[in-house]
Amino acid sequence: MPTTFPMNNFHLTLTDIVIIVAEILVVVVVGLLAARKVVRTTEGYFLASGRMPWYLIGAAFVSTSVSSEQIVGTIGATYKGGLAIANWEWWCLPTYSLMMVFFIPLYLRNKIVTVPELLNRRFGPACGAIYSSVILVGYVFIFLPPVLYGGSLTLSELTGWSQWYVLAGILILTASYTLLGGLSSVMWTDAIQCVMLIGGGVLLFFVALDKIPGGWEAMTLAAPDRFHLYRPATDEEAPFLGLILASFGVFLFYQSSNQVMVQRILSARSTWDGMMGLVFAGFINIIRPLVTCLLGLIVYHWLDVMHQGPSLLPNRQDQAFPYSLAVFAPSGLRGIILAGFFAAVMASVSALTNSVATIFSLDVYHRFWRKKAGDKELITTGQVSGGLALLIAAVVSPIVANVGMFKYFQTGVTYMATPFISVLLMGIFWKRTTYAGAVAGMLGGLVIQIALALLIWALDSKINWLYVAGMAQALTMLLIAVVSLYTTPPTTEQYKPFLWRFSWLRELEEGTQVRPWWQQVKFWFGLYAVAWCYIYWRFW
Repeated sequence: MPTTFPMNNFHLTLTDIVIIVAEILVVVVVGLLAARKVVRTTEGYFLASGRMPWYLIGAAFVSTSVSSEQIVGTIGATYKGGLAIANWEWWCLPTYSLMMVFFIPLYLRNKIVTVPELLNRRFGPACGAIYSSVILVGYVFIFLPPVLYGGSLTLSELTGWSQWYVLAGILILTASYTLLGGLSSVMWTDAIQCVMLIGGGVLLFFVALDKIPGGWEAMTLAAPDRFHLYRPATDEEAPFLGLILASFGVFLFYQSSNQVMVQRILSARSTWDGMMGLVFAGFINIIRPLVTCLLGLIVYHWLDVMHQGPSLLPNRQDQAFPYSLAVFAPSGLRGIILAGFFAAVMASVSALTNSVATIFSLDVYHRFWRKKAGDKELITTGQVSGGLALLIAAVVSPIVANVGMFKYFQTGVTYMATPFISVLLMGIFWKRTTYAGAVAGMLGGLVIQIALALLIWALDSKINWLYVAGMAQALTMLLIAVVSLYTTPPTTEQYKPFLWRFSWLRELEEGTQVRPWWQQVKFWFGLYAVAWCYIYWRFW
């Protein structure tokens, strides 16, 4: 099928190349400098010695969740489905609220290092082992492939370079500092990459919007139905009711129980820094759709309303971002945009690689193979496992092309999320949840999820996957409750440290001085909530 890109008009000038190379060098140098200061202990390598400030946590939280599958895939989905796809970027307040009230105090009060550790301590060793096994497979086969595929595809499409050579470059550059410096290198480079990503993406959005006669208002008048965040419950792409359900399920898992995200919070130097980091991430997310979504609306108007080129076919919608870069970005800006884009790719790859290394080294190798392994051995094991994960994911990445990045990632995360978030919620809110109930929830939840998916497929139903996930979660939590009631209850020592209590909210500043009003978490969170509510009122 012929490409829709005006490739004859696209080329990288010397200025573009200098910008891209300079960005890569800055990231790698900062990562290597951070690596030199890492304390060579398991805490120093895997958790940055618990010394990360709020601004690094917030920037890293955003960088980790925004990568090629977000930029390329979500812009493509917005081209197809309209503004409602931006809910995947803006719909953070409910999830962040639940994290700040329930999960961050739980992790930091109990000095949790990994999510499997939490499951082991609250329930038993089988729960941590199941999580570790599933999440490692998920990172290698679900999370990393779309990131690697999207990054290599975009540069290959735009430059004509071999996609495999591009892929190899991403792997080598990212591994150079990630495997050497651990989480400290990842966090510092994430902060730089967040600035590059957001800055370049915002520039491209406004430059592209300037090409549309009449701007945003003209696009809204031409296709008003595409400019609403709310979609009815029957909508196949982004039903609003499905988003609400997902706030207590798949979305909550991704942000609060997913090791690659949680690890940023666990590195906080205090509970206040963890909280403020999350609030800072919320403010960044206010403008994030300019980078990851809204460009799809401009491409749609350019092609399908102004008819400046052929429409993108359904199986070609992932080309909306490279198309916009080829058409709208002049020389110089192309280098800035591509630098930001690859900053996002490297950020997600480094974060996932570090999490693979952490879980495999601490929760698999140390727990089951070498209980007496020292710090040096555990760090080396983490470096080797992280490198192997990168290689395997690179080989698997072409599969993404047959599914579409947005669908591939969202569907895969749903299957992982349902069992784990069900077990965690039951464990922190119901003291009667037992070890057997948790194991039944993890294993039975996956069976329930697959069975529902097969039933939906057999009935040829168009029900949105968020509803399927919600039904699976309800059935899984019911299964946990039934099994728990018929098995031996946990001891007080086993459940009490992890059972949520309202008093936790009054102890968020535990061990710190009383802060002035302008430094208080509730003040900044209130400002973020007001801005969030305005956006949903404005685009409802």
